[in-house]
Amino acid sequence: MTSMVAKAPMDERLAQIVQPTVEAMGFELVRLRFMGGKRKTLQIMAERADGTMEVEDCANLSRALSAVLDVEDPISDAYALEVSSPGIDRPLTRLHDFDRWEGYEAKLETAEMIDGRKRFKGILAGVEGDEVLIEIDEGTIGLKFDWLSDAKLVLTDELVAESLKARKNAFNEQDFDEIETDEEGVTPETEEEEVPMHRKDA
Repeated sequence: MTSMVAKAPMDERLAQIVQPTVEAMGFELVRLRFMGGKRKTLQIMAERADGTMEVEDCANLSRALSAVLDVEDPISDAYALEVSSPGIDRPLTRLHDFDRWEGYEAKLETAEMIDGRKRFKGILAGVEGDEVLIEIDEGTIGLKFDWLSDAKLVLTDELVAESLKARKNAFNEQDFDEIETDEEGVTPETEEEEVPMHRKDA
């Protein structure tokens, strides 16, 4: 587990609880955040190895994680569980994310100053050992993965096109016999990736 996936000690603890179920169901844990405040929320991002994560996947995973969390009971107060895909301008939390999204624009932030700066924006150039390579105005530089505190893709036309292409490739028409519609003949909305899930009372 890296600090990019689960930053705070509470996040780390929760990640250790949910990760076995996430992986057993064929998903990978991308990011977990427990948000405090007036309305406590446990946010979990996950995806399949090919990067897909449909609404039904979110719902199935949420039900399974709700059951696990009910048994483990790691959070004493009432909270809401939200399970979603990483989205298009996704966070990059694992070393292989930077290799997978080579050629796309990203924003990186380091925990400490590196040559007088902590924020870097440029084109990802893959990985080399434990370093993330990124092309910035000054040239291609390497940042150790452990130095990073935050990283995400920048929403560009190229990224949107790649996302649409991936979704099209993941859709197999033979898996669907007919298109379901509601009473007015409108196809139900299936684009929402973040599904309101589980509320646990103290």
